[in-house]
Amino acid sequence: MMDFLATNELAVLRWLHIIAMVYWLGGEWGVFQTSYKVVNPRLGLDERMRHMDTAYRIDIMARTGIISLLPLGLHMGHIWGIQPLGGSWLWAMWGLWAAWMVLTWGAFLARGTARFRLLSGIEDWTRYLLIPALIIISVSSLLGNGPLLAEAGQKWYSAKMLTFGLALIIGVVLRLVMHQWQALFPLLAAGPNPAVEAKVERSIGIGRGVAYLYWVLILTTAFFGAVKPF
Repeated sequence: MMDFLATNELAVLRWLHIIAMVYWLGGEWGVFQTSYKVVNPRLGLDERMRHMDTAYRIDIMARTGIISLLPLGLHMGHIWGIQPLGGSWLWAMWGLWAAWMVLTWGAFLARGTARFRLLSGIEDWTRYLLIPALIIISVSSLLGNGPLLAEAGQKWYSAKMLTFGLALIIGVVLRLVMHQWQALFPLLAAGPNPAVEAKVERSIGIGRGVAYLYWVLILTTAFFGAVKPF
């Protein structure tokens, strides 16, 4: 088994990368479609809450894909010689991925409990730290300042990291929309509330407005990785 993995390391990583990308793009489409039911005031609150739970169940797979794309991409980048850190650094990176995955799934499983706010808040902060790091590293590399190699035929890697980081910004906006749902739906449980319904409608309007840009960035990221155009 180990010989097989050593011989086919890059192919296995590429396979996992494709799966992660599929879950990311498909999951976001599923949440988008489910949101129409969540915000529909003509449906009963119990039914809307069931659709919101479905949205979270779909979203966790999209987030699993997003989180997995980064270490997979960095690992392949090292094999290609574009990302210079390897060896023990790669082991540490996968250890951080495992911890991040525990945090993400822990927050998902804790939804509806007092621990959800804490775990979800910590998970949010991982994005706040990661996004500027990805954008700074990718832009610096594209300008020829490293740390990633960006010679002819290698620039696609830094460009892919840049669009991935920009997509994560949109992802944060969509996460904040879902956080707002968590706060607003208990208010609706107390009875009809036009003001709260208006806030729900505004929040989903923002989410749908940025979702189209989100898909463009996801598809662009996938294009850079598959085609490697420059």
